[in-house]
Amino acid sequence: MSLGHSELAPIGLFGGTFDPIHHGHLRPALELYEILGLAEVRLLPCADPPHRGRPLAPAPFRLEMAQAAVHDQPGLVVDDREMRRPGPSYTRDTLESFRAEFGEHRSLLLILGSDAFLGLPKWHRWEGLLELAHIVVAHRPGWALKPGAVLGDVMARRETDNAEDLHRLPAGRIYRQQVTQLEISSTTIREILDRGGSVRYLTPDPVVRMVEGSPHYFSTPARSVARVTREGGM
Repeated sequence: MSLGHSELAPIGLFGGTFDPIHHGHLRPALELYEILGLAEVRLLPCADPPHRGRPLAPAPFRLEMAQAAVHDQPGLVVDDREMRRPGPSYTRDTLESFRAEFGEHRSLLLILGSDAFLGLPKWHRWEGLLELAHIVVAHRPGWALKPGAVLGDVMARRETDNAEDLHRLPAGRIYRQQVTQLEISSTTIREILDRGGSVRYLTPDPVVRMVEGSPHYFSTPARSVARVTREGGM
């Protein structure tokens, strides 16, 4: 089987708060799109994350940043369904929404970083996720998987090392894929912004312009105004 980018190829689903989105999110998403021959990777900004604190930037702004980041990149698409759904943004609900839209035969790939994958047993109704989608664990070179007993048992039954299974079956497999993981975090970007530094080369230029001209990542409004004024934006 050839892993080509056909219209019926698997759809990758990559969620996050994206507060803000950066190259550490985008580079793995692009590599998985290319390596696994996906139809597309849907970036899913989370409106109300149930397992962490509320994002600093409001949902519409984070959605706009994600759209700006991928506006000219084929294969990467922003999906706003979690923004439109009230209540906590549970992954199970999101997968059920995709399954209802694409039917029972289309392959769906839930993309998780290694840390998120290891924390999977703490997720809401996590046991049913593999009935709705495959799970692709995107990890850095040299990463060693050390799952707990529950997750280890699931992997013993569900893991595959054959990427063709992701195309052949609609759901149910766990697949590990090495990707380039850049040491960039949204937390670091927010800290740099708050101290008045530049975040260029950490995130796409359209996002740089948005975050450096907004008040969302500054501890005081005066810092935001000072930054924009210094760079001639006001």
